[in-house]
Amino acid sequence: MEEGHSELETGSAFLEAAKRLLDIPILGVADIIQEREQFSLLPRQVIAELPFAIVIGKRVSPTVLGTLEDGPNLIYFHHYRQLNVSLDQAAHKIASEIEELGYKALPIPASQIVDWEKYTGHVSHKRLAWLAGLGWWGRNNLLVTPKWGARVRLASVLTNLPLSPVSPIDADCGSCQRCLSVCPAKAIKESREDFDYAACFSKLKEFRATRGIGQHICGLCVKCCLGRE
Repeated sequence: MEEGHSELETGSAFLEAAKRLLDIPILGVADIIQEREQFSLLPRQVIAELPFAIVIGKRVSPTVLGTLEDGPNLIYFHHYRQLNVSLDQAAHKIASEIEELGYKALPIPASQIVDWEKYTGHVSHKRLAWLAGLGWWGRNNLLVTPKWGARVRLASVLTNLPLSPVSPIDADCGSCQRCLSVCPAKAIKESREDFDYAACFSKLKEFRATRGIGQHICGLCVKCCLGRE
């Protein structure tokens, strides 16, 4: 730490450098003190020491999304996996550098299911991203960013590096309902609260079994969600 710099200034400078050097177009900070009880299968004694989440994201290629017609294909599957790998590598790099500074950091994989009954990971990246002010919770049950809509993938790093979290933004999907008509499961409703999780997951399982992709993905509501900028 440079003499004369506060810990908070060091944390802010670190994030700016990480965003630039690791080519991370989406980065935000969330206060997770009230969220930690919802995390799955993470040791309480570890996460109790980690009050912040650094949420990172990368854009899904609109060209790749343009290849989707009635569901996922192998091109999209490969792109999806590569984005997850890229995010995981960036999260591990950030966590390693934070530990070099003398703090604690726990990288959470971009896509890892730990509870198959609820189809959830250790944390909800989209919820942490919402808390970090990176977007809003859309009708499609995804994080919707102002610039790229739902066309993003996310990962998180939990840490005690002193940081300045922000609040969720005051925005929603407004009158846009493009995702309702394209959803093959008819899981998306006018109200976000009415999203049909069971119908969505059933269709994802069908795609996994019939498309030769071995992954619970779809992409159609991602393709049509363009944000509001």
